[in-house]
Amino acid sequence: MPSKLGRTTLATVAASAGVSVATVSKVLNGRPDVAPATRSLVQSLLLEQGYVPLSSRRDQTQVTATVEMWVDDLCAYSTEVIKGTVEAGAELGVAVVVTYPKDLAGEGVSWARDLVAAGRRAMITLMSVPTSAQLAALSQARLPVVVIDPLNLPDIPGTSIGSTNFTGGLSATQHLLDLGHRRIAYLGGPATSTTNQARMHGYRAAMEAAGVPVPNEYVRTSGFCYPDGIKEGAALLDLHPAPTAIFAAGDESAMGAIQAARARGLRIPEDLSVVGFDDTEIATMTSPQLTTVRQPLREMGVIALRTALRLAAGEKIESHHIELATELVIRGSTVAA
Repeated sequence: MPSKLGRTTLATVAASAGVSVATVSKVLNGRPDVAPATRSLVQSLLLEQGYVPLSSRRDQTQVTATVEMWVDDLCAYSTEVIKGTVEAGAELGVAVVVTYPKDLAGEGVSWARDLVAAGRRAMITLMSVPTSAQLAALSQARLPVVVIDPLNLPDIPGTSIGSTNFTGGLSATQHLLDLGHRRIAYLGGPATSTTNQARMHGYRAAMEAAGVPVPNEYVRTSGFCYPDGIKEGAALLDLHPAPTAIFAAGDESAMGAIQAARARGLRIPEDLSVVGFDDTEIATMTSPQLTTVRQPLREMGVIALRTALRLAAGEKIESHHIELATELVIRGSTVAA
């Protein structure tokens, strides 16, 4: 990483403000004997130039930067992404601090300034996107944000890392069609999720290309988690006629659908074929092992960290949205109709 990260000193801030180093020190320490206009100017320059107090700095011979990583929920999917991010950080000498954003109340400039003071140089969020107020505060504090697999795209320009969700949905559904299935249902994530919509459009595109109609009740949207799969999988299997195959938009929801099927005495894959999405560790921990669409989850974390550090260093990046290729992994949960 370029060594210019964290170079701002009291002297550089004082020179920019046209005041003494002692005056800047007084502002930092909250001393009252500074004119309001001068205090305001110095505080603005401290924020703009990304000054980090010595007490907040780490040993720069070992750590060149610290990156904040927001994770809404720990699950098989997020664990894989975190592993990739942290492992990349270890190679680059970068500390990755994982935080639950729901535990944070701040949205204003002072909140973003506190992140800078704590040594953060960039932020990575997994699936979730900061609020508009938070994004504005982060922008003012010059903290770049990289979003991995955003559920909803931010309403201001940003940088995101994802995978070819449409292609993944297309290949999963085409696999089931090639096996002779025609009653294929889609068990998706949140209806407004961009990743869910892309996977669902891939599913619909494959069905339409094959000339297979999709009954409205064959498309269920809820969430990507195991309980969602149980609930929505049960609803699909209670239909008449019930689907012979289910494409679930996540490995955990696919496992939930399998549980719902077994609760009804159905065999996997003889009575019901199931395809998941993600290829997390749980895909190989079940019997039969899960056919699924592989997302390069660890690679997504690696690229997100490298991109965040490049942005923090003031470098220009080639694209503000990066999609990594997905791949269908065929295992034992699917069989010919």
